[in-house]
Amino acid sequence: MDISLRIIAILLLVAAGGYFAIAEISLAGSRKVRLTQLEEQGDERARLVLKLQEKPGPFFSVIQIGINAVAILGGIVGEPTFTPVFEKLLAPICPPEMLSTVSWLASFVLVTFMFIMFADLIPKRVGLSRPESISVRLIRSMLFLITILKPMVWLLTVVSNAIMKTLGLPTKSNNKLTSEDIVATVEAGGAAGVLAPSEQAAIENVMDLESRLVPSAMTAREFVVYFTLNETYESICKKIADSPHNKFPVCDRDIDHVIGYVDSKDLLRRVIEGRSFSLKDENFIAPLPAVPDSLSLSEVLEMFKNKRADFAVVVNEYALTVGVITLNDIMSTVMGDLVQTPEEAQIVQREDGSWLIDGSTPIDDVERVFDFGQLPDDETYETVAGFMMYMLRKVPKLTDKFIYEGYKFEVIDVERNRIDQILVTKVDEAEHPSEGATAK
Repeated sequence: MDISLRIIAILLLVAAGGYFAIAEISLAGSRKVRLTQLEEQGDERARLVLKLQEKPGPFFSVIQIGINAVAILGGIVGEPTFTPVFEKLLAPICPPEMLSTVSWLASFVLVTFMFIMFADLIPKRVGLSRPESISVRLIRSMLFLITILKPMVWLLTVVSNAIMKTLGLPTKSNNKLTSEDIVATVEAGGAAGVLAPSEQAAIENVMDLESRLVPSAMTAREFVVYFTLNETYESICKKIADSPHNKFPVCDRDIDHVIGYVDSKDLLRRVIEGRSFSLKDENFIAPLPAVPDSLSLSEVLEMFKNKRADFAVVVNEYALTVGVITLNDIMSTVMGDLVQTPEEAQIVQREDGSWLIDGSTPIDDVERVFDFGQLPDDETYETVAGFMMYMLRKVPKLTDKFIYEGYKFEVIDVERNRIDQILVTKVDEAEHPSEGATAK
């Protein structure tokens, strides 16, 4: 074969090797979420890629056939092509007895370099840079190769699946996307500077809605301002003035008998217009949905959506009221510090480096701020006050404290057995070995 034809053959083999390399890495690196988006935008090729990802056995069989065939042919064609060329170039400087060996080695190194660089490394880097767009472009040609090589692919697939089953490994690709995958992607985006810290926190808080229960965001019953059916006009006006909420529960006798709610705007309008009103008027009271305290925030959000509501009473398994929750409470959980004023913040760092924490602060917020990971048995309590009770194994009193992971938690304000304020201070555990309960 003429040397020019051999060089053309080598270039074609390098191109074929690059094709198989870029096809392999682009399909393996294509993200299911992005392919699904392309499919929804009407790209039929994205559906073909997704289908091939579900059963990738034939695809990888074709890839291996192609790569190995190219490598073998490259060695057959490449060595005799460049060895004579190097013999002529090296003849003046190389001893005759070593000329053949050195020329062969030089030819081997050149061909190997060409295939590694242009048939492997560069194609794979290109494929990793835009895997989805490249995979959809190559999918039809790959399906064509799978079709014409079907007998050989079938044999390789059967043998490889048998070996995979023998080893106890799955034969199908599992591309299910989990919430952990999304959080990891968001964290990577934040670390790379693609997401602002506030955006990262908001997305992570949205993912937390599935695991956070209603008590972590509700207003506890002792802080709920409500009206009774026998409430006087003066008492109603005073409560609205002292606690200017948009909506107030209406109860029969006590908070455990909620019958509905009234909108403060309706009350104000009637007062301005000089009209009298009575809470005993059933047409004046709107129905108030009840939700169990065992629901997650995402489930409550779905309930609000279905019932077109933004306010609900929270009850426990004994049908007793434990609090109320609003749509704004859930949104505040998602947005965090973005929608809180300094006066509303539940975790405040003081000038001396210590933290002042409200007892009703959700334990998830404490874990995030202090980077504790998962606190001991944190599924048994919802707030930092519950964490204090769990660690101390009693109803805490003023000045009760313990040390956990180098932080001292101390009760500094208690109201009727309810922990109101907690002081958290960074300490050296070696200097405080016997202060309260210590946990590792």
